[in-house]
Amino acid sequence: MTDASHATTLPLALAAILVAARLGGDLAERLRQPAVLGELLLGVVLGNLDLAGLGWFRQVAADPALQGLASLGVILLLFEVGLESTVADMRRVGARAFWVATLGVIVPWVLGTGVARLLLPDRGIHVALFLGAALTATSVGITARVLRDLGRSQTAEARIILGAAVIDDVMGLVILAAVTSLVQSADTGRALSAGGLALILAKAVGFLGGALWLGQRVAPRLFGAAAHLRGNGVLLATALVFCLALAWLASAIGLAAIVGAYAAGLLLERVHYRDFLDRGEHGVEELVKPISQTLVPVFFVLMGMQVELRSLAEPGMLALAAALVAAAVVGKQACALGGLGGGLDALSIGIGMIPRGEVGLIFASLGLTLRIGGVPVVDPALYAAIVAMVLVTTVVTPPLLGWSMRRRRDADPAPSPGPA
Repeated sequence: MTDASHATTLPLALAAILVAARLGGDLAERLRQPAVLGELLLGVVLGNLDLAGLGWFRQVAADPALQGLASLGVILLLFEVGLESTVADMRRVGARAFWVATLGVIVPWVLGTGVARLLLPDRGIHVALFLGAALTATSVGITARVLRDLGRSQTAEARIILGAAVIDDVMGLVILAAVTSLVQSADTGRALSAGGLALILAKAVGFLGGALWLGQRVAPRLFGAAAHLRGNGVLLATALVFCLALAWLASAIGLAAIVGAYAAGLLLERVHYRDFLDRGEHGVEELVKPISQTLVPVFFVLMGMQVELRSLAEPGMLALAAALVAAAVVGKQACALGGLGGGLDALSIGIGMIPRGEVGLIFASLGLTLRIGGVPVVDPALYAAIVAMVLVTTVVTPPLLGWSMRRRRDADPAPSPGPA
């Protein structure tokens, strides 16, 4: 594709993707489903129009410029997820949420790895570990939306679910760093020792902890200095610089950029830019939202466009997709063990942790780029199976959680008094 034709095609491709995102999101919300589900499904439809002889969308899905926009969208998405919580919030959720999250990470990872080893014995342990890791992180946004729609977002169960979902996002990002390093070591022919793996985990945890510790001291000074600048958009620009700098720093030390973006959002609190708020400006969440509402759907549509439905016809792929869904659902039910006692509805806690979303898709998209001996860790067939798992867990959670919460509400109309 020449530079001239690319310059002509790119605006049209971006326009088509944004239209698909809006239509898909609208359709999903009319069906009382998360908008991300519609964006992803419309992307799957567009990407597979080559089966009907229209291969243009498949071609533009690989456009580097669109991939770059999608990468920015992912960074902003994790920045927003971080903004929805604070370090103080994470401290308040308590030990119960921590154990719910821990069980909800370890068990799906073990089950997913076991499923992959059983059904894909010739793919190797690294592929199995990566597929298992893709099952670890709960989608905070999807669960929060369902709880709000049910009017149960202030119950003890809801606070534990949301707190645990945030914690297992962090754990999932740490696992992503570890598994990615394992794959990269295998690709270079180096064996990764237990000490080397411990170093990677320490690096990931240390980065998050160090970024939060240092950021809480740097952020107030950075935003205080920026408040002296004149002109429009200073707060937004400063927040984006802060986010992108931490994303770059995470990449520079061998972690995923999204780890830095999440840390930036987590430590950036409104008190840090109080000077801007005092003069009537909107908060960072409101300022970032118009940009993320444009770029994040680009990521989800492009992720859908990369699904090759014909790859699911390969022997064993439908069985793998079904097994991953089963491992994803059953694995998160282990969370219920962390919710036992205290008058809590353990079943609702387990169901509320089922949906996978943005982090699972990020795992899948990263797997397409990782290689061992030139062979992708996640090929088109495995990618389609992971996306199918994300779609199914997203679809089944709202009705299941609604049923479980209504069952508890009918038995006990008052919110559960258990610990947060």
